[in-house]
Order: sequence, then C-alpha cells, then structure tokens
Amino acid sequence: MFDFIGTAQARRETEVVRALIDHMEKFLLELGQGFAFVGRQVHLEVGGDDFYIDLLFYHLKLRCYIVVELKARDFQPGDVSQLNMYQNVVNDILRHPDDKPTIGLLLVSSKNRTVK
Repeated sequence: MFDFIGTAQARRETEVVRALIDHMEKFLLELGQGFAFVGRQVHLEVGGDDFYIDLLFYHLKLRCYIVVELKARDFQPGDVSQLNMYQNVVNDILRHPDDKPTIGLLLVSSKNRTVK
C-alpha cells in the first residue's frame, strides 16, 4: 500500500507522514471512498500535556472521525492505549453529538503474532 514512498528500508514516522501528505490523493484512494483529510500532527492537550495525532480524517459516509497512528517499528502493546486515548479525546472535544464514535487505525511496520 505504501509503495509510492520509495525504498523498502524502514522510515521514521515523520518521513512516513510527510510522504503520505505528499501523496494524499493516492492515499485517500487507497483508504476508500468517503475519507476527508482533517490534519496531520493534530494537537491535543490532555491534563496539561501535549499529544499529537499523526493523521486525522473524517469519514463522510460513516459520520465519524478516524484517528491514524503510524509507528515505524514493531507493534508494542502500549500503542493500543495511546490510540485509545486519542480516540477518547477526539470523542470528547471534536465529535458532534450526531457523529458516531471515533475509529482508530494503528499502522506498524510489522506485527508480532505472539503479542496482541
């Protein structure tokens, strides 16, 4: 899916996000119909701490936000907690009462079949 980025070597998260932004139209077509780009590195303040969502979309047909977190490394269980927190904050701050709950999408460089 990310063949347009270039080489097969591992990329840092910021490079992956930058490449996705540079190729947003193709990326949106890969995601499917209905996705609208909201922003990258979307700032969230939680309890006085700063957090940044890698990519934020709104799905027009599903009527919900989609939080995308990119990890240029293997999956770690804490990634799910981070994504869940982002979903909850988006639900609390950005979501309109008529919107469906936020969906989270975690993209990692590889998976560990033992750690789920």
